[in-house]
Amino acid sequence: MAHWLMKSEPESYSWDALVRDGGTEWDGVRNPAARLHLKAMQVGDEAFFYHSGADKACVGVMKVTRTWRPDGPEDKWASVAVAPVAPLAAPVTLATIKADPRLARLEMIRQSRLSVSPVGEDEWQTILELAGGVRGG
Repeated sequence: MAHWLMKSEPESYSWDALVRDGGTEWDGVRNPAARLHLKAMQVGDEAFFYHSGADKACVGVMKVTRTWRPDGPEDKWASVAVAPVAPLAAPVTLATIKADPRLARLEMIRQSRLSVSPVGEDEWQTILELAGGVRGG
């Protein structure tokens, strides 16, 4: 199973909206590198839901429930289906992520504008540790 980080501005689509909806189509991504990441996702992969914009924090864990399909009229872009797993016990802010040397190689730090990026197993565990785990878990 692979791990990912997927960003959304909470004003557009938030963690609470994902929980309310029980899942969503992660579409509208218009970046070639992010498209490649979406196409690499497999059912069961997990991703941090990251609130971009003012919040700038990982707030929950979601899972991929359907692999990619074309997104848009030209079939140039990709989307996947995701569903919520659990909220993080505490948000992990961008400042906290940047301050932890174990996360220095995290793709989202190196390419800050990338909305979908891979997360290594050690980085995944570090973020979970910083969050205090998931709520209810």
